[in-house]
Amino acid sequence: MKKSVKRTTPSPLTAKQRREVAVLASMPDDKIDYSDIPPLTDRFWKHAVRNPFYRPVKRQLTVRLDADVVAWLRKQGKGYQTRINALLRAAMMNDVTG
Repeated sequence: MKKSVKRTTPSPLTAKQRREVAVLASMPDDKIDYSDIPPLTDRFWKHAVRNPFYRPVKRQLTVRLDADVVAWLRKQGKGYQTRINALLRAAMMNDVTG
């Protein structure tokens, strides 16, 4: 039997917390003490993985694709919709325009 997970929303910041955040946000980067944070090297980023617990919300929609594109995706086996999503996500992540 699955346990239900109770989701809670965080309470809004108090006025004091908002002031503290505003002070921190206005602080220039060169005044921030990073001494307790190790630098991230190229080796770290080479082996970094996206959060394995991240599960984006899915939306069902209808899209029209060229028949040859669908045939190519289906020819690769089960999971063609997942492949479509992966291809679109890769294009999104590589988009330098923002």
